[in-house]
Amino acid sequence: MTSLTMRREQLEARLADLQGRLAGIEAELDSHNAADWEELATEREGDEVLEGMGLSGQQEIRMIEAALQRIAAGEYGYCVKCGAEIGAARLDVLPFTPFCRDCAA
Repeated sequence: MTSLTMRREQLEARLADLQGRLAGIEAELDSHNAADWEELATEREGDEVLEGMGLSGQQEIRMIEAALQRIAAGEYGYCVKCGAEIGAARLDVLPFTPFCRDCAA
């Protein structure tokens, strides 16, 4: 079983990684200077993909931050909906999940 300290470190490492990636995405989105319509269209397609990745990353960041708050409050590992303990196997796969398997379904 993974200790609470290890879970917190895992979440903090993932948070730092995501924040770095989002900074890279923002820099890429701000770096386009194409004057050609064709190049501009290609860049716009790429921007849509980057924006989707950015939104997904922001959502995961919010979930990780919430999990870190639950750790600090002593509520981590318990479902926020029903209060049941979240299985270790589920936390291994989704360490930021706020729901047990039954409530997530």
